[in-house]
Amino acid sequence: MKGNYPERIVCLTEETTETLYLLGEEDRIVGISGFTVRPPRARKEKPRVSAFTSAKIDRIVALEPDLVLGFSDLQADIAAELIRRGITVLVFNHRSVQEILSMIRTLGAMVGAGQRADELAGAYENNIDSSLVRAADFTRRPKVYFEEWDNPQISGICWVSELIEIAGGDDIFPELAVCPDGKSRIIGDPDEVVRRAPDIIIGSWCGKKFRPEKVAARQGWDAIPAVQNGDIYEIKSAEILQPGPAALTDGLEQLQEIIANWAHG
Repeated sequence: MKGNYPERIVCLTEETTETLYLLGEEDRIVGISGFTVRPPRARKEKPRVSAFTSAKIDRIVALEPDLVLGFSDLQADIAAELIRRGITVLVFNHRSVQEILSMIRTLGAMVGAGQRADELAGAYENNIDSSLVRAADFTRRPKVYFEEWDNPQISGICWVSELIEIAGGDDIFPELAVCPDGKSRIIGDPDEVVRRAPDIIIGSWCGKKFRPEKVAARQGWDAIPAVQNGDIYEIKSAEILQPGPAALTDGLEQLQEIIANWAHG
């Protein structure tokens, strides 16, 4: 590390890459995840050195990073191997909207861009406040089922559940949203979705195209209001399942549009 801040950063997930670009600190990035799509230019400018649960360790080491950024326990093995190679690693574990905002501020401070990061996070907070104000005017709130995977069926993670509430809806599986791992959010009985009768179904199948017609064709699901009224939508995983700026901007905006259209009939 030269000077006071890291100058050669490898980002093993997309959200830290997107944040550094938004802060104007992209020159510090020397490697990114192969799943990175935001911003689009990152894939053209930076070498891809990892998937999500695997990485090209030797290639990362060859880049001589002074900091590697990861996310969650799923990258613990990658982090451990890099640490054994003498590399500094920080693994974020943010799962809520507030923790996403905290990640942005923490990362900004780490690269000497604390004020810009605070302004960026503050703009997201203002947008969230505006959404809450708009949602308060709704005369009715839809029950929303968010599906992160189809087989097995996995409901939405914490920040997604919170964004649904911010946009004016009610997540039908709030008790599962608090579970940090996907395994704990598996819906053991698909009929439970039928019983909870969501008004809106939103799919975001990470890594593959959402198929609303397959959802509607599930046994017994024709009794669900969302299926009966055709209120089945997709939000791309890159726009809501990355715990970073994308979820707080494009993800929230799409939730707002879907829920507001329903609320206004």
